[in-house]
Amino acid sequence: MNPSPADATIEREPPAPVRTRVSEMLGVDYPIVQAPMGYIARAQLASAVSNAGGLGIIESSTGQLDVIRDEIASMADRTVLPFGVNVAQLFVRDPAIVDFLVDNGVRFVTTSAGDPTMFTKALKDAGLTVFHVVPSLRAALKAVDAGVDGLVVEGGEGGGFKAQRDVSTMVLLPLVCSKVDVPVIAAGGICDGRSMAAAFALGAEAVQMGTRMVSAAESPVHQNWKDLIVATPETGTIMLNRFHKPGFRVLATPLAERLEQSSERVTMGEPGRITDWYFGGDAEAMFAFGGQVAGRIEEIRPVRDILWDTIDEFRAVTASLGDRFAT
Repeated sequence: MNPSPADATIEREPPAPVRTRVSEMLGVDYPIVQAPMGYIARAQLASAVSNAGGLGIIESSTGQLDVIRDEIASMADRTVLPFGVNVAQLFVRDPAIVDFLVDNGVRFVTTSAGDPTMFTKALKDAGLTVFHVVPSLRAALKAVDAGVDGLVVEGGEGGGFKAQRDVSTMVLLPLVCSKVDVPVIAAGGICDGRSMAAAFALGAEAVQMGTRMVSAAESPVHQNWKDLIVATPETGTIMLNRFHKPGFRVLATPLAERLEQSSERVTMGEPGRITDWYFGGDAEAMFAFGGQVAGRIEEIRPVRDILWDTIDEFRAVTASLGDRFAT
């Protein structure tokens, strides 16, 4: 793990659990889910999130299933608490993934970047809980029709893969929540208790954090990426492939700013160059995924403190609003 001035945590009592349909379904104390970032969302980070009371997620978007199998096995050595796996259908299309997950004892799955009818029935028939990631109302209704247990509703301000016509969380989340009955996890723009309270006011029953977790002390990425997140203003992200698929929201680096002007489709490049940035800190090797919420992240902090402070602030904000505006 990269050293960080925020590695040490102060001993404290954990906040009381927050009970929602999502926290009950997942078996966690706090309805906070860690986003499934490629190469990053592995046992080191995911176990820290689960041990802090949230839900850690193991990624599959790298397609490295042998590595993912080892990461799932490593979770058993790091935590006894629940965790999940994401199936990124843009990269994982083999139906054998269902048996892979069952054989490795996975009980919760998010599916993304593809048709929710592809794996939902098979996963549910195998006894798994399935949430599908959606960027629009149309996609949400399709996922509900496919039988998912819930949705991850992802606003366009979040980092990573994005629809070309992105919709902000403030618009998308209440729209979807007004049209579906399944529980919703809000993603995009969430980094603390105030933004969590806003998501709950808009209808969510859990939140997902991506950029905030990339910057965490336990995140395996190079210190250069963490420092870049802390230094990035709210205006410091770029949409790549606005007119091609897939779209990417990334942090503004010299490389990303050059790619922004390209009329050609931008690709992620070779795995070796990707890891040169992720773990070697070479900012010219690969663009840096990140959301607009980077502008609100001011320091690198341990996962436990991020989650527990989020819950404390969430309660304080919701109580304050009740006190101020209840009639």
